[in-house]
Amino acid sequence: MKCLRVKIRGWTASFRYPVFISGFQPTLPVPPLSTIYGLISAARGEITRPEGTPVGFLFFSQAKTVDIETVYELQENLKVSKTNIMKREILYNPLLYLYTTRLDLKDCFKRPAYQLLLGRSSDLCTVEEIKEIELDQGEKDMKVGCTLVPFPLEGINGVIQALPTHFSMDIPRKACGTRMFCVMDRLNRYNGGEFLMDREMNWGVYVHGLDR
Repeated sequence: MKCLRVKIRGWTASFRYPVFISGFQPTLPVPPLSTIYGLISAARGEITRPEGTPVGFLFFSQAKTVDIETVYELQENLKVSKTNIMKREILYNPLLYLYTTRLDLKDCFKRPAYQLLLGRSSDLCTVEEIKEIELDQGEKDMKVGCTLVPFPLEGINGVIQALPTHFSMDIPRKACGTRMFCVMDRLNRYNGGEFLMDREMNWGVYVHGLDR
């Protein structure tokens, strides 16, 4: 299957758990699908939803630490009422391999309409490589992980988390397509048939939105 592989690198990344509204803010080890579709939307300059845009990804980072942020609380007239200090986990030197069957997105990632982000508005990232590749049928004992897959998926282990696939454009924005996912924070061996194979990188890719 022909596919576009986009290599994206940043300095920092942080992916919020939906259930943490205030206080300490931990980060997911990999981005939710809403971040992936947010990246594609920023590159295209228009909203991109899961329908008609199958995607997969692998995400890596070198370290995790805790940052201290100043939070400004605003009144209805947009005047600052008070400030708070909040601790947030951040991932250092993130690297994302984004896969999509939408080959027409190649020019969008070459010249993104808006700045690409890996989480918050301060988590700037850049495209290092765009390549058209072939994803082959998965094979036994291949490496898979550093991603998220729908739960349940036979033979896959990880942390179970309810996450949205995308957000609405309403104000305030609403989470859409929320479902259970298995968060895989490392590469493991897998013998099932739900992953496709990137032979150049020697790992499996789970593509969301494909008819299986």
